[in-house]
Amino acid sequence: MTRNGGLVKWMLALVCLVAMVACGGSGTFGVEGTIAGAGDTTMLVLEQSSNGAWLLVDSVATNGQGAFKVRAEAPEVPTIYRLRYGDASICFPIDSLDHLTINSSLAAFGRDYEVAGSEHAQQVMRIDQEAMRLATSGDSASLAQWKASLSQQVAADPSGIVAYYAINKYINGRPLYDPMSDSDLRIIGAVANAYNSFHPDDPRTAYLVGVLLEGQRRRRQATPTDTIMADVASLIDVRLQDYNGKEYSLSEVAAKHRLVLLDFTIYQTEASPMLNKLLHDIYKRYSSQGLTIYQIGLDEDVVAWRQAAQNLPWITVLDPMSVNSTTVGAYNVTGMPTTFIIRQGEIVERVEDMTQLESAVKKYL
Repeated sequence: MTRNGGLVKWMLALVCLVAMVACGGSGTFGVEGTIAGAGDTTMLVLEQSSNGAWLLVDSVATNGQGAFKVRAEAPEVPTIYRLRYGDASICFPIDSLDHLTINSSLAAFGRDYEVAGSEHAQQVMRIDQEAMRLATSGDSASLAQWKASLSQQVAADPSGIVAYYAINKYINGRPLYDPMSDSDLRIIGAVANAYNSFHPDDPRTAYLVGVLLEGQRRRRQATPTDTIMADVASLIDVRLQDYNGKEYSLSEVAAKHRLVLLDFTIYQTEASPMLNKLLHDIYKRYSSQGLTIYQIGLDEDVVAWRQAAQNLPWITVLDPMSVNSTTVGAYNVTGMPTTFIIRQGEIVERVEDMTQLESAVKKYL
C-alpha cells in the first residue's frame, strides 16, 4: 500500500512537471497569434517599456502561415510591452502570468489589430486605436470629448497600469496630457500621487513624481508673480486641519511666534524619519526661544499620516490635495524636503539642504 501510494505521488509529480514544461514553465507570460500575410522570414520584436525607453526582450519569426508564439519572464510589476514589426508596433500591458493573443495583418500591423486575453490589454488597445483615429481625423472637438472620457477612466483607477499608459500617450508628436496645462497636470498629479501611495517601490513611481514636480516648476516659471520664487517674500496664508480636525492658520501661528519653520513633507517617504529626527532636535533646542514648526503633510494615505502626525510635538496639518495642491504651487515646492524660515510674518529663507537648517535657524533667533 505504501509502495503504491508513493508510485501514485511520483506519477502525479511527473504529470505536473510535464504540464509545466508544455506550458513554458512558471514565472513567464506568453503572447501568440497570427499576422496575416507574414511568412517564415517575418521577424517580430518583443520590447519592454522603461519610462520612455524600449528595451529588447526577445524576437520571433512567424511560420509559413503567419503564426507566432513568444514567451518571456513575467515582470514583478505590471509593465507595458510592445510587439514591433519594422516601425509599426502594438502596445499592451502584462501583469504577471498573462497570456495574450494578438491577431493582425502585415499590411496593417499596428493600425488594425485585435488583442485578447486581458481586460487591461484591451483597454490599451482601445486607447491606441481611438487615438490613431482622432489623429487622422483632425476633429479637435471629438478629441476633447474622448480625452474627457479617458480622464474619468484614469481617475477611477489612477494607480493602474492603464492610467500610467494614458498619461504618457502622444498624439501626432504631442503629449495627450501636457504638464504645461493646469487641467492635464491635475490628472498627472492624481496618477503620480496614487503610485506614490500604493506602489512606492514601483520603478515608475519616481518617474511619475518627477514629471509632476517638473511640470509644476515649469508652470510656476510661466507665471512667476503667482509663486514664491525668491528666498525672501511675503507670507501666503494657509489654513489646514490637524489630526484632530482643528484648523491652524499659518499667518496666525507666525504672528504668535518669533520664528516658524514651514515644512513640507510626505511621511511615507524613506527620508521622512530622518528629517523629523532633525526637526525634533531643532525644536527641542530652540522652542524655548520662540521657535515652532508648521508642518504640512502631503500624504495620500490619511490613516498613515494621522498615525505619524499625532506623535509629533509641533503643528502638523494635512493638505488633502497632496503634491497637486495650490499650496505646493504657491510656495514653489519642487522637491522634498523643503523648509521655509518665517520671521515677523515674512519668509526670510528657503532651506532645501537640511544639513544647513540649524545654522540658518540660529541666524534669526
